[in-house]
Amino acid sequence: MATIDDTHTSRPLAFLSLGFRPFFLFGALYAALLVALWVPWFLGLIAVPSAFPPVAWHAHELLFGFVPAIIAGFLLTAVPNWTGRAPVAGTGLALLLFVWLLGRISIAFSGHLDPRVTAAVCVAFPLVLAAVIGREIVAARNWRNLKIVAVLCGIAIADALFHYEIFVFGRTKFAHTGALALVLMLVMIVAGRIIPLFTTNWLLQNRAVGGTLPVSFNRGDIVSMLLSGAALAAWVFLPLYDEVTWGIPAAGGMLTAAGIANLWRQVRWAPHRTFAEPLLAILHVAYAFVGIGFVLTGLGVLWDDAGFASAGLHAWTTGALATMMIAVMTRVSRGHTGRRLTAPWPTVVLYVAMLVAVVSRLIVSLAPEHTMVLLPLSGVAWVLAFGGFAILYGPMLARPRVT
Repeated sequence: MATIDDTHTSRPLAFLSLGFRPFFLFGALYAALLVALWVPWFLGLIAVPSAFPPVAWHAHELLFGFVPAIIAGFLLTAVPNWTGRAPVAGTGLALLLFVWLLGRISIAFSGHLDPRVTAAVCVAFPLVLAAVIGREIVAARNWRNLKIVAVLCGIAIADALFHYEIFVFGRTKFAHTGALALVLMLVMIVAGRIIPLFTTNWLLQNRAVGGTLPVSFNRGDIVSMLLSGAALAAWVFLPLYDEVTWGIPAAGGMLTAAGIANLWRQVRWAPHRTFAEPLLAILHVAYAFVGIGFVLTGLGVLWDDAGFASAGLHAWTTGALATMMIAVMTRVSRGHTGRRLTAPWPTVVLYVAMLVAVVSRLIVSLAPEHTMVLLPLSGVAWVLAFGGFAILYGPMLARPRVT
């Protein structure tokens, strides 16, 4: 993603000059609050006035609360670069943030609200965001990025389905996996665009031209994306395969193959050459969990192993999504506020905390006898990562771009 100047620094409130500023800050604060509440709630130490059970609340607010906030911040900052149009700022940006906040409040107090009201308020945000992004893309005739609008609409549909399944059946069957599949596809699309570009630029700027440079997008990427999409679709519809004897082995095989394809795709981006710059290396680490998640999920399906299935799910959510989010948040925040594109040691501490959260959560899935020790450790590390981002980056997000 090319950077643009923060052209709205003359506004009285720089905080509303570009989308990444409010959505990254509030998204990080909410991510920290989300896990800080969920871990003791899950362990039976506290109660929350939500109509959702703890696991469903946790899944919903990760997939439809935290993740869309960071996606919004990224897209509202990137789309002006893609379209050449002025960014959404000021009152319009404040209204978008308000719609997102209403959704979070409605979920938190859904035990006292009509389920239809809760659902409508929550689904409003991805729909409004899709409309805003779609308007910019259509106005600029930037047709190739309409697929991102389709993903946002898909997230809105999955959110509506989540509410329906919870309030009719008391659990979700397709909504949470469908939403995760959509977000993973969005990550694979965007990461395939920015990670090779950022890696190439950094290697060239540091005169590291003697080694391998990332391979440009080609048919290999297309094959990997198509296989990943088919494997995720098969995974989402696993509950329908009970009477199809070949369905589960086929889905497991596709998931495992997609994992290998994504790891191969990433190797072509020269990740081994980025270790000297944590701000860049963390993007590669995050994407590695996409492939790892596919492999673990595939093995969980093939072996009918709940531990591997849970590990794959958390490799995707905590490893790929959350780590990619904090990687993008730190990079975009530094670049668009005029800071150097390098990670000082406090930012590296955020990355380390995030990886501690990921590894601890994966071990809990594979060795549940350590839950009482490692689940709180994972939660504390997560809170440190996102709470630390809010503390370190909040001031720069609230102030005008430096020169």
